[in-house]
Amino acid sequence: MATKVHLAQRPEADELLGRSALAALVGMLLDQQIPMEWAFSGPYTIVQRLGADDLDAHEIAAYDPERFAAVLSEKPAVHRYPGSMAKRVQQLCQYLVENYDGDAEGVWRDVESGKELYKRLNALPGFGKQKAQIFLALLGKQYGVRPEGWREAAGAYGEEGSHRSVADITGPESLAKVRAFKQEMKAAAKAKA
Repeated sequence: MATKVHLAQRPEADELLGRSALAALVGMLLDQQIPMEWAFSGPYTIVQRLGADDLDAHEIAAYDPERFAAVLSEKPAVHRYPGSMAKRVQQLCQYLVENYDGDAEGVWRDVESGKELYKRLNALPGFGKQKAQIFLALLGKQYGVRPEGWREAAGAYGEEGSHRSVADITGPESLAKVRAFKQEMKAAAKAKA
Protein backbone atom coordinates (compact mmCIF):
# COMPACT_ATOMS: atom_id res chain seq x y z
CA MET A 1 0.00 0.00 0.00
CA ALA A 2 3.00 2.33 0.42
CA THR A 3 2.14 5.74 -0.97
CA LYS A 4 3.15 9.31 -0.19
CA VAL A 5 0.42 11.33 1.49
CA HIS A 6 0.31 14.70 3.27
CA LEU A 7 -2.84 14.32 5.35
CA ALA A 8 -1.36 14.94 8.80
CA GLN A 9 1.15 17.54 7.54
CA ARG A 10 3.75 15.78 9.75
CA PRO A 11 6.29 13.58 7.93
CA GLU A 12 6.36 10.74 10.48
CA ALA A 13 2.55 10.61 10.75
CA ASP A 14 2.13 10.82 6.97
CA GLU A 15 4.67 8.03 6.48
CA LEU A 16 2.54 5.75 8.70
CA LEU A 17 -0.65 6.75 6.84
CA GLY A 18 1.07 5.99 3.55
CA ARG A 19 2.01 2.43 4.51
CA SER A 20 -0.73 1.34 6.91
CA ALA A 21 -4.29 0.75 5.73
CA LEU A 22 -5.45 0.59 9.35
CA ALA A 23 -3.79 3.94 10.15
CA ALA A 24 -5.61 5.53 7.19
CA LEU A 25 -8.96 4.09 8.34
CA VAL A 26 -8.39 5.19 11.94
CA GLY A 27 -7.39 8.69 10.77
CA MET A 28 -10.61 8.91 8.78
CA LEU A 29 -12.61 7.67 11.76
CA LEU A 30 -11.06 10.36 13.97
CA ASP A 31 -11.75 13.08 11.37
CA GLN A 32 -14.72 14.79 12.97
CA GLN A 33 -15.02 17.85 15.17
CA ILE A 34 -11.25 18.41 15.15
CA PRO A 35 -8.84 19.78 12.52
CA MET A 36 -8.02 17.25 9.79
CA GLU A 37 -4.29 17.24 10.53
CA TRP A 38 -4.97 16.47 14.18
CA ALA A 39 -7.25 13.57 13.19
CA PHE A 40 -4.75 12.08 10.75
CA SER A 41 -1.89 12.49 13.22
CA GLY A 42 -3.90 10.40 15.69
CA PRO A 43 -2.82 6.97 14.39
CA TYR A 44 0.85 7.92 14.74
CA THR A 45 0.26 9.19 18.28
CA ILE A 46 -1.48 5.91 19.17
CA VAL A 47 1.41 3.87 17.71
CA GLN A 48 3.91 5.91 19.74
CA ARG A 49 1.96 5.50 22.97
CA LEU A 50 1.55 1.76 22.44
CA GLY A 51 5.28 1.46 21.81
CA ALA A 52 4.66 -0.23 18.46
CA ASP A 53 5.81 0.20 14.85
CA ASP A 54 2.34 -0.02 13.38
CA LEU A 55 -1.29 -0.30 14.38
CA ASP A 56 -2.54 -3.85 14.83
CA ALA A 57 -6.30 -4.46 14.65
CA HIS A 58 -6.05 -7.67 16.73
CA GLU A 59 -4.08 -5.89 19.48
CA ILE A 60 -6.39 -2.85 19.61
CA ALA A 61 -9.56 -5.00 19.47
CA ALA A 62 -8.36 -7.03 22.47
CA TYR A 63 -6.99 -4.07 24.47
CA ASP A 64 -8.62 -3.34 27.82
CA PRO A 65 -11.16 -0.57 26.97
CA GLU A 66 -10.29 1.60 30.00
CA ARG A 67 -6.56 1.34 29.31
CA PHE A 68 -7.10 2.11 25.62
CA ALA A 69 -9.20 5.17 26.53
CA ALA A 70 -6.33 6.27 28.81
CA VAL A 71 -3.90 5.92 25.86
CA LEU A 72 -6.04 8.30 23.78
CA SER A 73 -6.70 10.65 26.72
CA GLU A 74 -3.05 11.17 27.67
CA LYS A 75 -2.04 14.82 27.07
CA PRO A 76 -2.15 15.98 24.36
CA ALA A 77 -5.30 13.94 23.74
CA VAL A 78 -5.66 12.15 20.41
CA HIS A 79 -9.13 13.68 19.95
CA ARG A 80 -11.41 16.26 21.52
CA TYR A 81 -13.49 13.31 22.79
CA PRO A 82 -10.80 10.71 23.55
CA GLY A 83 -13.01 8.32 25.53
CA SER A 84 -15.73 7.95 22.93
CA MET A 85 -13.22 7.86 20.07
CA ALA A 86 -11.20 5.14 21.84
CA LYS A 87 -14.39 3.08 21.93
CA ARG A 88 -15.02 3.74 18.22
CA VAL A 89 -11.46 2.82 17.25
CA GLN A 90 -11.81 -0.45 19.17
CA GLN A 91 -15.19 -1.16 17.54
CA LEU A 92 -13.63 -0.57 14.11
CA CYS A 93 -10.75 -2.93 14.92
CA GLN A 94 -13.13 -5.57 16.30
CA TYR A 95 -15.16 -5.37 13.10
CA LEU A 96 -11.99 -5.74 11.01
CA VAL A 97 -10.90 -8.76 13.06
CA GLU A 98 -14.33 -10.41 12.70
CA ASN A 99 -14.84 -9.64 9.00
CA TYR A 100 -11.35 -9.28 7.49
CA ASP A 101 -9.10 -11.24 9.88
CA GLY A 102 -7.75 -7.89 11.12
CA ASP A 103 -6.53 -6.89 7.64
CA ALA A 104 -7.78 -3.34 7.00
CA GLU A 105 -6.67 -3.48 3.38
CA GLY A 106 -9.03 -6.44 2.97
CA VAL A 107 -11.87 -3.92 2.95
CA TRP A 108 -10.84 -2.83 -0.54
CA ARG A 109 -8.55 -5.58 -1.83
CA ASP A 110 -10.15 -7.44 -4.76
CA VAL A 111 -13.27 -5.29 -4.66
CA GLU A 112 -14.96 -5.34 -8.08
CA SER A 113 -16.81 -2.01 -8.17
CA GLY A 114 -16.96 1.39 -6.55
CA LYS A 115 -20.50 0.56 -5.45
CA GLU A 116 -19.28 -2.57 -3.61
CA LEU A 117 -16.40 -0.65 -2.01
CA TYR A 118 -18.78 2.08 -0.86
CA LYS A 119 -21.04 -0.59 0.67
CA ARG A 120 -18.08 -2.13 2.55
CA LEU A 121 -16.87 1.25 3.83
CA ASN A 122 -20.35 2.33 4.85
CA ALA A 123 -20.67 -0.89 6.91
CA LEU A 124 -17.61 0.01 9.03
CA PRO A 125 -18.39 1.15 12.59
CA GLY A 126 -18.18 4.94 12.79
CA PHE A 127 -18.50 5.37 9.01
CA GLY A 128 -21.70 6.82 7.60
CA LYS A 129 -22.51 7.77 4.01
CA GLN A 130 -20.38 10.92 3.90
CA LYS A 131 -17.34 9.42 5.64
CA ALA A 132 -17.53 6.33 3.39
CA GLN A 133 -17.68 8.52 0.26
CA ILE A 134 -14.80 10.72 1.41
CA PHE A 135 -12.63 7.70 2.23
CA LEU A 136 -13.52 6.08 -1.09
CA ALA A 137 -12.42 9.30 -2.83
CA LEU A 138 -9.21 9.31 -0.76
CA LEU A 139 -8.47 5.71 -1.78
CA GLY A 140 -9.05 6.53 -5.45
CA LYS A 141 -7.29 9.87 -5.60
CA GLN A 142 -4.26 9.15 -3.41
CA TYR A 143 -3.89 5.40 -2.83
CA GLY A 144 -4.57 4.16 -6.37
CA VAL A 145 -7.57 2.03 -5.33
CA ARG A 146 -9.82 2.58 -8.33
CA PRO A 147 -12.40 -0.13 -8.94
CA GLU A 148 -14.82 0.52 -11.79
CA GLY A 149 -17.24 3.32 -10.89
CA TRP A 150 -15.26 4.55 -7.88
CA ARG A 151 -15.71 8.26 -8.72
CA GLU A 152 -19.49 7.86 -9.04
CA ALA A 153 -19.67 5.90 -5.78
CA ALA A 154 -17.67 8.66 -4.05
CA GLY A 155 -20.22 11.25 -5.20
CA ALA A 156 -19.05 14.87 -5.32
CA TYR A 157 -15.92 13.88 -3.33
CA GLY A 158 -14.72 11.84 -6.32
CA GLU A 159 -14.78 14.81 -8.69
CA GLU A 160 -11.44 15.69 -10.23
CA GLY A 161 -9.99 19.04 -9.14
CA SER A 162 -12.45 19.59 -6.30
CA HIS A 163 -11.20 20.69 -2.91
CA ARG A 164 -14.02 19.32 -0.78
CA SER A 165 -12.34 16.95 1.64
CA VAL A 166 -9.24 15.25 2.99
CA ALA A 167 -9.23 13.24 -0.27
CA ASP A 168 -7.94 16.38 -1.99
CA ILE A 169 -5.16 17.30 0.45
CA THR A 170 -1.72 16.93 -1.09
CA GLY A 171 0.05 19.68 0.83
CA PRO A 172 -0.42 22.97 2.72
CA GLU A 173 -1.90 24.82 -0.29
CA SER A 174 -4.61 22.22 -0.96
CA LEU A 175 -5.31 22.00 2.80
CA ALA A 176 -6.05 25.74 2.77
CA LYS A 177 -8.39 25.29 -0.23
CA VAL A 178 -10.27 22.45 1.50
CA ARG A 179 -10.58 24.57 4.66
CA ALA A 180 -11.94 27.48 2.62
CA PHE A 181 -14.48 25.19 0.94
CA LYS A 182 -15.63 23.82 4.32
CA GLN A 183 -16.00 27.35 5.71
CA GLU A 184 -18.08 28.35 2.68
CA MET A 185 -20.35 25.32 3.21
CA LYS A 186 -20.78 26.13 6.93
CA ALA A 187 -21.60 29.75 6.12
CA ALA A 188 -24.11 28.70 3.46
CA ALA A 189 -25.77 26.24 5.84
CA LYS A 190 -25.92 28.89 8.58
CA ALA A 191 -27.43 31.44 6.19
CA LYS A 192 -30.03 28.86 5.09
CA ALA A 193 -31.01 28.10 8.71
